[in-house]
Order: sequence, then C-alpha cells, then structure tokens
Amino acid sequence: MDSEQHRRYQTSMVSTYYPETSFLDSLVMQDGTEQSQGSDILTRLHSGEVFIVNSRRRNGLILFKRYHAEFAGPGAAVGGDYDCDCQRALPIGNLSLLTLESNEERQKAYKIRRQWIRLIKQITENPVPGQRVQKILDQFEQYFPPEIVALLPDVAFALLVGVLPQTVGIVRRLGNEVDSRFNY
Repeated sequence: MDSEQHRRYQTSMVSTYYPETSFLDSLVMQDGTEQSQGSDILTRLHSGEVFIVNSRRRNGLILFKRYHAEFAGPGAAVGGDYDCDCQRALPIGNLSLLTLESNEERQKAYKIRRQWIRLIKQITENPVPGQRVQKILDQFEQYFPPEIVALLPDVAFALLVGVLPQTVGIVRRLGNEVDSRFNY
C-alpha cells in the first residue's frame, strides 16, 4: 500500500511543474502551428467597438485575460470595455464577428455572453481538476468537431477551468481513466 501511495504522489508531483509562464507570447496549437490571426482580432477588440460572435455559425473566441480565459460563443458580445483587458484571442471555427445594430441587440448579446460565462462557471465549481477538464472537453466536442477541439492548446482549456496545462494533457491522453488512476 505504501508503494502504491508513493507512486501516486510521484506522478502528481511531476504534473505540477509548469516552466513556461509566458505562454501568451507564443500560443502554439496542438499541431505545432503558431496562432497568428488572434492579433488582428485583438486589435478589433481593443478598438472600443462591441461586436457579436455570429450566431449562425459554429464559431467562438477564447479570450485570454491576465489570470484566466473566457469563452465567447455564438451570439455573445465581445469587445468594448468588457474585453479591454484581453491579452490574446484564439478564434475557434470559422470566426465571424458582426457589428451590433441596436441597443436591443447589444443587450441580448451581453446576456448570451453571461450565459457562456455561467456555463464555464458551473464546470469550474467541480472540485476535482480532472473532472473539470473532462467536462470542458466534452462541452467543446459537443459543439465543435473533435478535430478542431484536438488542435486547441492545453493551456487554453487550463485557463478556462482553472487547472494546470499538464492536467489537461493527462486527461487528453488518458480520457475517463484519469479518475481511476488518480485520487485527487
């Protein structure tokens, strides 16, 4: 039994070290390509104008803030004062940002943005990190094709649900076996 516990602690200690802290300087996708379109989107977000993520497409944005990330899916408002602290933007799918025509559209878009934030909040309320990662991966795979989700970097999911990027990597490799292998 002692050797079993010792092995478990060794494994979890390996997964807690994350040397790369300036990930926002070079966000690299799982396929090895560097994400570059985000800088154009970031310029638009910092312009002060409010946009809406096209609700007629399966697209969205992961918005990297200083200590966390937020997901803005179809119908959500982005930009304006709400995202002035955004440091990086990662488009998902064939991103289409539209301008808002009326105050009613703006209010509706902000409500939808809140709904996306609440969805992520519900996932982060789970105290088990591996389960949070599995749930966010499941949610993204329900909405986006699995090949698109597979290309998204571990750090994006980590910042969405408050775990280390290594935890995302472990869950991606082991899938649902994580809970049986690690007792968090």
